[in-house]
Amino acid sequence: MSNPDQETEVRELALAVFATSGRLIGTGNELVAHLGLTSAWWQVLGALRYAPVPLPTASIARNMGLTRQSVQRIVDLLAERGMVTFQDNPHHLRAKLVVLTEAGIAAVTGAEQAAAPLDREIADRVGRDRIRDAIATLEAMNTVLTAWLDRTTASNPTSQKESSS
Repeated sequence: MSNPDQETEVRELALAVFATSGRLIGTGNELVAHLGLTSAWWQVLGALRYAPVPLPTASIARNMGLTRQSVQRIVDLLAERGMVTFQDNPHHLRAKLVVLTEAGIAAVTGAEQAAAPLDREIADRVGRDRIRDAIATLEAMNTVLTAWLDRTTASNPTSQKESSS
């Protein structure tokens, strides 16, 4: 990219994503506090609910763009509260699969019900086409970021060591 205007627009997009992410987390915390959840817990529960198969912690983290350690802490807390359980992973002896329990399904369902009025307001004000365009834009951006990080990690052995710990 050699156009300074494009670079500025990408930075503006990144700042808008950061601001929206912060507000999304804060609003999510408020919406689900009465359920005994946080946005971070809801995020992991939602990732599990919509995954086509049970996932190990590392896959949840990778899919969400978070560290394995932070997701592991959340998964452990959710397990203590009976919202998830662990199953043997036929593909990896040590990396257990994380599975929603009935309590976890009820929690994520409650969170979605709490968010439904806000979801409707956003959909009404932003519009379906713009939401679909935003999803496509963010998915494309995520693909570029993932590829860039993969290249950077592959060319920097120190990064590989740090990311695997």
